[in-house]
Amino acid sequence: MSETRELQLPEISAQDMAPAEPEAQKSAADLAPVFDVPVNIQAVLGRTQLNVASLLRLTRGSVLELDRKVGEAIDVYVNDRLIARGEVVIVDERLGVTMTEIIKDGDTA
Repeated sequence: MSETRELQLPEISAQDMAPAEPEAQKSAADLAPVFDVPVNIQAVLGRTQLNVASLLRLTRGSVLELDRKVGEAIDVYVNDRLIARGEVVIVDERLGVTMTEIIKDGDTA
């Protein structure tokens, strides 16, 4: 025999759904004190390793072979922390980077 019981639930209002702490809602204006803090940004095309003897033989026109292939995304670091990957572009005769992937905390693969 199956018995049916009615379950009584309290009504939930929009106020009940609001965050518990009003201070939890912040805006970009709250970050104003850090807007002028300088950061170091690096766009890394690739890496290589050389021994000192090879380094000393480098001259004008020498080519360093990097660990990346042509067209492969480059890494963008802010204060030595990987934050994005992107593609090299030319902007008004200068090099730039178009962000193609934003790296979230711990997602470095």
